[in-house]
Amino acid sequence: QVELVESGGGLVQAGGSLRLSCAAPGRTFSSYAVGWFRQAPGQEREFVAAISWSGISTNYADSVKGRFTISRDNAKNTAYLQMNSLKPEDTAVYYCAAARNSRSRVIDGTPDYWGQGTQVTVSS
Repeated sequence: QVELVESGGGLVQAGGSLRLSCAAPGRTFSSYAVGWFRQAPGQEREFVAAISWSGISTNYADSVKGRFTISRDNAKNTAYLQMNSLKPEDTAVYYCAAARNSRSRVIDGTPDYWGQGTQVTVSS
């Protein structure tokens, strides 16, 4: 079992930035592809970004390309989502997800593990 712990959410004005973190305390993270999803009130959970276990390959939803950057530090067992130029429509609960050796399962929303989520609110 891998516990994923998200942090870094909060309230920010439109145009601002936040960096989310996804940590796997006490576990070796390096063999897992990691991704971020979000769910706004009344809407389905949607894919945001994913990164391969090596950090070489990344994928982004069209809605966040050029504004969000996913990265990871395997030495710290932590992945990040840098969010810039935030918009009110980015408001959602953001979830971290991890799948062993499979970025595709992260992207299609069937990872091995999910975090509990962190709230991001962007005010206009």
